[in-house]
Amino acid sequence: MITGNNKMVINEFFNNMDFSFECISTSNRYDDIVNHLKYINPDVFVYCLMGETPDEMKKFINEEREISKKQIPIVIIGESKDCTQLLKIAPVINPTVFQKPYSFQNIEEKIVEMLDNKKRTINKTLVKDKDVISKAEDAVKSVEKLLANLEAKEKLEGRRKHVLVVDDDSSVLKLVKGYLSSKYDVATAKSGKVAMKFLETKTTDMILLDYEMPDDNGATVLRKLRAIDKTKNIPVVFLTGVREKEKIQEVLSLNPRGYLLKPIDM
Repeated sequence: MITGNNKMVINEFFNNMDFSFECISTSNRYDDIVNHLKYINPDVFVYCLMGETPDEMKKFINEEREISKKQIPIVIIGESKDCTQLLKIAPVINPTVFQKPYSFQNIEEKIVEMLDNKKRTINKTLVKDKDVISKAEDAVKSVEKLLANLEAKEKLEGRRKHVLVVDDDSSVLKLVKGYLSSKYDVATAKSGKVAMKFLETKTTDMILLDYEMPDDNGATVLRKLRAIDKTKNIPVVFLTGVREKEKIQEVLSLNPRGYLLKPIDM
């Protein structure tokens, strides 16, 4: 998508770069740009500057927000003074800038390279996302299998299995205990410190551990459990509200037996 006052540069895209790009132009009015973004979703946004007033450039800040929401790279083309002025007025933008003297061949090559890099990044992200989703699904299945195994062992051994629930949120403790208490003996702890104290004198068959707690978080508590012979083999399942893929990867990298997303659907 192309906009700006420099009609010569805009025409260059349509007349001599049509083999590389499928171009569409728009006015620099906010409503026009937003409507184009809504229906077209361009791969790159090109602003061809030529004598825009400071007020016109200030309006671009609002437009840039809409462009950035869609993670569309921005290219600025123009005289040095125009490019410098725009970057001073809108320092939050992070464009690729082509200042005179420039060659249209160089602009074309750089934008093609930019789009190729963007495509590679998207493909890598998709592969990583699929991997995270797959691991997350495996973790949930592990929880289901773990609970089934506990029930099977309970029948064989003739005793109720014990579950320790660790969470700083009292409402979560109450909810989980209420759900599990019909099948298991359940103890609760409002912190990792309380949980570790409990395990000094008592045992449990499984721990449901909140990942995000003040002081010792779930990761810290899990490391402490694994450092002690008595507790290192207790199955640990994380309770977590984490949904961002980077944090999910962090959770899974600790190799818990599984994890459950909050809010928990009982």
